[in-house]
Amino acid sequence: MPATPLTTGRQPFRVHEGRVAPLRRSHVDTDQIIPKNFLKRIERTGFGPFLFHDWRRTAGGDLDPGFPLNQPAFAGATILAAGPNFGCGSSREHAAWALMDAGFRVVLAPSFADIFRNNAVGNGLVPVAIGEAAVNTILDRAETGTGYSVTIDLEHCEVRDGRGLHERFTFDEASRQRLLAGLDEIDLILANEAEISAFERRRTDGTHL
Repeated sequence: MPATPLTTGRQPFRVHEGRVAPLRRSHVDTDQIIPKNFLKRIERTGFGPFLFHDWRRTAGGDLDPGFPLNQPAFAGATILAAGPNFGCGSSREHAAWALMDAGFRVVLAPSFADIFRNNAVGNGLVPVAIGEAAVNTILDRAETGTGYSVTIDLEHCEVRDGRGLHERFTFDEASRQRLLAGLDEIDLILANEAEISAFERRRTDGTHL
């Protein structure tokens, strides 16, 4: 029987309630999430201040007060709501790193680019796809700037807001279990460490033949 894996310190995601930051834009590409000129760092941290850099600033370089993430009402938001096809463009994993470094645990959108979705799950960021009508309701309520929050329940695959919104979502089971347990790919490999070590011993002494 495989050994129980030790986690790498990633926080399990089960049920999360958080403030929503609205980004009413479709086809948000990874070069806008984290522009290429900020990809020189070799760590996974430190990208948060540059999240949506080009959208957050005016042509003169000042912070644009009209951009939601610059507004005090959305400070501390842990859930980002956006339009369809979020994370399209290049395959840069830095997009997920930047969102997480800025404090986001969840991105809500009608749909996601496949590579971004895989990168998000691999880093513990939860990409939740729900119907466009429900996302628009969430955007409408968040844009009032009154501290609108929703609950993301990965155990039951539900999004709730206590104001009548109750949306089910689907999530592939392998990814869901990894997020619930706070595991990454290395943890999954280490779960079979005893079998791997036994195979390596057999391979070394020739008994695997």
